[in-house]
Amino acid sequence: MVTEGILLAFALTLFAGLSTGIGSVIAFFSKTTNTKFLAVSLGFSAGVMIYVSMIEIFFKAKDSLTASLGDTTGYWVTVAAFFGGILFIAIIDYLIPSYENPHEIRTVEEMNFGASSAKDPKLLKMGLFTALAIAIHNFPEGLATFTAALEDPSLGIAIAVAIAIHNIPEGIAVSVPIYYATGNKKKAFVYSFFSGLAEPVGALVGYLILMPFITPAVFGILFSGVAGIMIFISFDELLPAAREYGEHHLSIYGLIGGMAVMAISLLLFA
Repeated sequence: MVTEGILLAFALTLFAGLSTGIGSVIAFFSKTTNTKFLAVSLGFSAGVMIYVSMIEIFFKAKDSLTASLGDTTGYWVTVAAFFGGILFIAIIDYLIPSYENPHEIRTVEEMNFGASSAKDPKLLKMGLFTALAIAIHNFPEGLATFTAALEDPSLGIAIAVAIAIHNIPEGIAVSVPIYYATGNKKKAFVYSFFSGLAEPVGALVGYLILMPFITPAVFGILFSGVAGIMIFISFDELLPAAREYGEHHLSIYGLIGGMAVMAISLLLFA
């Protein structure tokens, strides 16, 4: 039976994933890239993920595992699962060529330049691979959002918003090369929009495969792995992307702001 908690978790994952479409819309209707906004937003997203992973999710996983396996074994398994999550997402990132990596910075100006340039169908392949790369990245992110929301809806909302913010530049990253290659805004938007569907797909696959086997110990391992995934995303993707927009201090202010907002929200709902 599908409960309200499962529906909420899936809805949050869908919201986070489809925000790639927001990036695509920004690319179409903005004349310039608001680097200050993106730097602060990406830093904020990283702050939320780092704080919630290290302060909340990791220790919830530890509590679940120590209760099931004992203090020493449970703590070791928590740490192993945390670094296992980091390794998992790092391998995914490593297997994607850098020129097709969705976290290579793209700007709205590139979109406008592409509109006045000769169409190059060869670039379509790069755009499609960028969409595929984002889909691969979004799969574990969807599982992370879904798992967190299932355990604690307030955590799920915070993580969904953070991932939604970080998906906006990814939408631009898909739209720019596809529009540059084809001159077709509709096609660029569709590929950008559907690349985000990998997040709810990741949630659905995770639910169908893992939920029948969920025990407190399995959940603890999964939750600790989710913390590792989000830490890697923050340090390898969000903060470097924020700095590449040329607004270093603003990205740090956003990072601290994200941590503060997350801390206050956890205190209010404690």
